[in-house]
Amino acid sequence: MGGRVDLAMAIRNLDCPIHCQSRQEAIHLKITDVKVYPIQSELEQPFAFSQGWVTHRGATIVQVLTDEGLVGWGEALCMGLQSPVIAAATVRSTLGPLVIGEDPTNVEVLWHRMYNHVRDYGPKGAVVGAISAIDIALWDITAQSLGVPVYKLLGGKFRDRVQAYATGFYRVDIGSKSEHARLVAEAERHRANGFQAMKVKVGFGVQDDITLMRSIRQAVGDEVTLMMDGNHAYGVIDAVRLGLGVEDLSIRWFEEPVAPEHVDGYREVRAKLNIPIAGGEAEYTVYGFRNLVGGRAVDVVQPDVCHAGGFTACRHIAALAQAYGVQVNPHVWGSSIGQMASLHLIAALPIANHALTAPEPIFEYDTSSHPFRTQLIENPIEQKDGWITVPDTPGLGVRVNLEVLERYRV
Repeated sequence: MGGRVDLAMAIRNLDCPIHCQSRQEAIHLKITDVKVYPIQSELEQPFAFSQGWVTHRGATIVQVLTDEGLVGWGEALCMGLQSPVIAAATVRSTLGPLVIGEDPTNVEVLWHRMYNHVRDYGPKGAVVGAISAIDIALWDITAQSLGVPVYKLLGGKFRDRVQAYATGFYRVDIGSKSEHARLVAEAERHRANGFQAMKVKVGFGVQDDITLMRSIRQAVGDEVTLMMDGNHAYGVIDAVRLGLGVEDLSIRWFEEPVAPEHVDGYREVRAKLNIPIAGGEAEYTVYGFRNLVGGRAVDVVQPDVCHAGGFTACRHIAALAQAYGVQVNPHVWGSSIGQMASLHLIAALPIANHALTAPEPIFEYDTSSHPFRTQLIENPIEQKDGWITVPDTPGLGVRVNLEVLERYRV
């Protein structure tokens, strides 16, 4: 952050969160340690998405400490069936030593240092997730040092509150005749809890998916926004068959219809359907998103700030998408730390195609069983009537419960 001194002077009338000689004087910080906490909790009720059974929820939490007492928090997302120890090992063995002793406010410099170090062997996957965790923590520290929320450093907030959509609809008894009735009841429960948008997991057979989507639409009515997420369960032909079978249901987007590597497949599905196509939760950095966005493969890109490279990478991705008129709507599936980071990012995202009635980005609100969403921080995000208020506290604004970290530590 080469402009940190200028920004500090611009907001010099704010109370300085740590001791400094003058409000006009830059605060010089140094990273003294990087701690990592791989945490995991066994689920009482395992659930399935199209790619497998989820028996545990995990997260890789990173804590960055400084010589002035400021502490930053970040998260590497445990995507899908990923173990939290993979990203943790990368932080311990490789990335932590690269940033210790450095100024944490040099976020862009340190991001490139980390990425350039691992690009020959880790430009995707859990390694970039590890970069994400450290990068988020650095932005947290930088914003705290200036007494402003992270979204302020990202350019300011376009919105004071964000609509939440319920994500869930996982299977617990695949093939059972009662599953559809249970999932329809889940949709009705979400609507009763204030959600006016929800995303349904599909990928359990084309006809099964079509029947379920029609049942849910009938149950919740036309005013509720529906999305569907295949988690790349299908090839092009079946993805198109599914899309054609629900085109009349006003689906906001069809997420991950085919494998994330199959960019040509994304283009083909998009060309044959009138439903907007979304993807990118399994993509990384601006280099990976260049293929999706520049290749005209998606209508909505979904970087996860805890997975795609942190705030720094998501800024790059958002600028790329803006140039192509592609909306950014981040994926969110992490702990409460990841949720809070995602909320700051969404607050600062511009509309891709400006209009008075343009659709705003919405917040993925995980309704599945996840203790790290409710227990890890003292002030977890909560939706009210389907909306989430953007916080104004410095940094990310998280107050982490260290006892929970130790209790679930792997």
